[in-house]
Amino acid sequence: MSGTTTAGYTPVSEASAGSGGRRARREAEQQTRDDGGRLAALLAFLLPSAAALALILRGIGHRELWRDEHATWWAASLSLHDLSRLIRSSDVVLAPYYVLMHFWVSLAGDSPTAMRIPGAVAMASSAGLLALLGRRLFTTQTGLLAGFLFAVVPTVTRYGQEIRPYAFAVAAVLLSTLLLARALERPSFKVWVGYTFTVPMIGWSQLASLAVLGAHLTMVLKARRSGDRIVGWAYAAAGTLGLCFVAPMVIQGSRQSGQIDWGDPVLKDLVDFPKNLFGSWAVAGPVMALGALGMVFAGRWAPALAVWIVLPPLATYVTASQLHLFLPWYLLFTAPAWVLLAAVAVCRIAGPVAGAKAGTGAAARRGFGWVLAVAVVAGLAWQALPGIRETRENALGEPDFHGAAHLVEAGQRKGDGIVFSGKLSERRAMAYELRDDKGRPRDVLMYRTPQELGSFGAKQCPQPAKCLADADRLWLVSTMREGQPLSGMPKATATAVRRNFRVVKTRELEGLTLVLLERTAKAATGGTTDKKEDVAHRKIYS
Repeated sequence: MSGTTTAGYTPVSEASAGSGGRRARREAEQQTRDDGGRLAALLAFLLPSAAALALILRGIGHRELWRDEHATWWAASLSLHDLSRLIRSSDVVLAPYYVLMHFWVSLAGDSPTAMRIPGAVAMASSAGLLALLGRRLFTTQTGLLAGFLFAVVPTVTRYGQEIRPYAFAVAAVLLSTLLLARALERPSFKVWVGYTFTVPMIGWSQLASLAVLGAHLTMVLKARRSGDRIVGWAYAAAGTLGLCFVAPMVIQGSRQSGQIDWGDPVLKDLVDFPKNLFGSWAVAGPVMALGALGMVFAGRWAPALAVWIVLPPLATYVTASQLHLFLPWYLLFTAPAWVLLAAVAVCRIAGPVAGAKAGTGAAARRGFGWVLAVAVVAGLAWQALPGIRETRENALGEPDFHGAAHLVEAGQRKGDGIVFSGKLSERRAMAYELRDDKGRPRDVLMYRTPQELGSFGAKQCPQPAKCLADADRLWLVSTMREGQPLSGMPKATATAVRRNFRVVKTRELEGLTLVLLERTAKAATGGTTDKKEDVAHRKIYS
């Protein structure tokens, strides 16, 4: 026992002494960054989070829902039994998010504001998590600047107000990276367990976000080369166990990837990727220019940050024809890495930001660094303002279903029917907009409900003339921008409508035509519909 320390270690080799020296240097380096303790860490999290939340909450209920958000509402409004049938046939990769939103909607309601609150909180938390990550990897000043810069990026507001899981993906990636950085600096079983749980959180929020594991592997390999012989095994165990919870969903989701109908990207999509990632070139330009400069000063973290920002877009672009994942909102989790590197470049003026000397510049120089940080945030916020305003407007090119619903409610009569023409999920959109109207027109052409099919879409009536027989008036909602309003219907259905109804009134709205039709005097009145099979009398949603 003579050679054993009180901690239970025996310094039997030069290698172990070297490892202890490296650990001591890391602890000293981290002590410099942790100046201020838990209170400073709490403030570093809360201040950027509050700024981001304030921007996201402003006008959060004003923008109309668009197609993908209608899909979230539809899934969340289903019973758990019907939801389980839905995710077996489509969108299994979003199953955890849909289950979360199911319980949230049952608790908070399905207004636009209520359904957008979870994403707003997740995105606001991302700004705070980025500040903590910057504080751990570099300095408190760097972390705070990164958090505030991230808060004013237009797409942070845009997707913080989105009823989709993109904000959760960003938060999961940042939390996972923060815990890994903590595990590499001050390893403990508890931290590694926490990291293990964040791996499936990443996959459950957005499959494309799993590409960040490439950056995590880079961090681990760097630590191994620095002499940490345990970290590789710890990471392998944590990553493998975490991925086991995601693998079944990935396998099933790969069979459903063809359901994503955004088309294959072209070179222009790759060129425009920075603008779409940040919301405008006015923001993307300075952030990416500073980020490229920050790579020079990021020290041992530079390779991992480079992989974080480069690997996901390139990998998803190359595999787009098979996986269909090259979309800016799927890759939003790469924006924090750019912002963090931009903060590194700015804060380097105040002194070293990486290594043992991080945050040790002269007091006057550090003070100037804070002034410069405030100026940079103000400057980027000014650049971002037009983009932030634009994010609060209705999605470009989306039909005005909300306006159409108001017109229907104002002019409807008992016994009216409603029919749809187009390929923009008109039935689901109008089901949402008319959800609280007990006297809403019947969906006379719906033969099988989405619940019965375990799908997002319904089955159209195979005998349209019979299904239309009980309706004296029809509201036609058409999103066909070229040709006649009926051109988006099956030919037999359009023919039945033309033969039996005449146009009474037409209203042109944004991206949408609303037509009121009335049965003609010459229309045949024969042909009844079996009420047991007439699902037009059923609710469209649960």
